Amino acid sequence: MKPKLAMFSFTSCEGCQLQILNLEDELLSILNAVEIVNFREAIDEKAQDYDIAFVEGSITTPEEIEEVKDIRSKAKLVVAIGACACLGGVNAMKNFFPLDFVRNEVYKEKASCFPTLPVQRVGDVIKVDYEMHGCPITKKEFLHVTKSLLLGIPLKQIHYSICTECKTAGNVCLFDKGETCIGAITRGGCDAICPTFGDGCEGCRGFVDEPNFEGMIQVLADRGLTKPEIKNKFTYFNGLDVIETINDKIEEFVK
Repeated sequence: MKPKLAMFSFTSCEGCQLQILNLEDELLSILNAVEIVNFREAIDEKAQDYDIAFVEGSITTPEEIEEVKDIRSKAKLVVAIGACACLGGVNAMKNFFPLDFVRNEVYKEKASCFPTLPVQRVGDVIKVDYEMHGCPITKKEFLHVTKSLLLGIPLKQIHYSICTECKTAGNVCLFDKGETCIGAITRGGCDAICPTFGDGCEGCRGFVDEPNFEGMIQVLADRGLTKPEIKNKFTYFNGLDVIETINDKIEEFVK
């Protein structure tokens, strides 16, 4: 029997699932090898029997906690996909404010009808077997991860930086163009798509192991960025990981 795959989404834009649907030339080959039993963006049917669960989105409500735990209990393997699931992502900005303030800002007079929690990564709630980073994930990485899981090939997280991929692509460093970027401390794997097309890396793939925050902060400060601007660079996608550390380091290294 074909392995059964299921796609689930929590608090997110579902852009990572749309990336999977963008695999127009490869989808038929995937469907020859697996049975997709749950995928809200693509099919109406829903099954509760699956082998591999791909989970998009951060966890922000009591109901989502229970649902993701249920998914973990049924799946042999769980893969978190995208910045929201792996890092908390843009949604983690919610945690920078009092919870009641956020609830009232969003829901106004209906605030009491919507229970909400501080943002958590999927891995904060359940055991995750692999993480696919990015906002959104790349089609190439999804194919690689899916094939590896189906063939039982061990997967390893990428630990080199975006700078490595920029150099491989022959890109002129954005700092040499008078712009800024945090690719030097950001996990690679996207083929440096943003810098390649002239936009600075915002860190959507998370930070490399042992990132040199002090050096990056100093470089950004030397280029004229203010304390709030530097803080935004580090916390846009990675607020759950670095907010307290970065606040202290910015005060220490930026005059």
